[in-house]
Amino acid sequence: MHTTKSVYKLRREYKLNKLTEETVHTDPVKQFEGWFKQVLKLKEPESNAMVLATADKRAKPSARIVLMKGIDKRGILFFTNYESRKGKELLHNSRASLLFFWARLERQVRIEGKVKKISKSESQKYFNSRPIESRIAAWASNQSKKISGRDYIEERYFEFKEKFSGKKIPIPDNWGGYILMPDYFEFWQGRESRLHDRISYKKTKGIWKIFRLAP
Repeated sequence: MHTTKSVYKLRREYKLNKLTEETVHTDPVKQFEGWFKQVLKLKEPESNAMVLATADKRAKPSARIVLMKGIDKRGILFFTNYESRKGKELLHNSRASLLFFWARLERQVRIEGKVKKISKSESQKYFNSRPIESRIAAWASNQSKKISGRDYIEERYFEFKEKFSGKKIPIPDNWGGYILMPDYFEFWQGRESRLHDRISYKKTKGIWKIFRLAP
């Protein structure tokens, strides 16, 4: 119980900013881009890290950190192995949720929507921009599958490194990008006394409706 009591005492007051219906952008993508620019100015490592939550066909959830690799009018872009656990879950249930948390700004953003694969040509363009080591790793790793140990994955890595030595590394068939097409955003700004600001956007018949939620 000592550890639990110590955790009870972990708290801080949020005082940096506020969020109102009058000051947010009418377009949640523009609102997100504005917040993200502020995060980038802090030069925090992995400022594009986000929690991706998916669920299988039995509605069993799972979550993990992935990296956002773009945002445009379509939605949020990320890349992964299509045969990973998240890839298999998205195949059966295309609904997913994203969560960004930026502690130094006392902010978080939740995004929900449907996910679909992007074109192979777009995935290829990003794949070619990755460091050579990352491209080789995409071939070496059968993501989410059980392996015998660290030696196994390292041996596969060096096998593919030798195979592609001096050659252009093609994109694996089981690797590529997804786009989450949002129909819900929630912007959370920490406030004093836990009376946080929560401004949400919900898309109805192609129109974003803005409303406030209780903290």
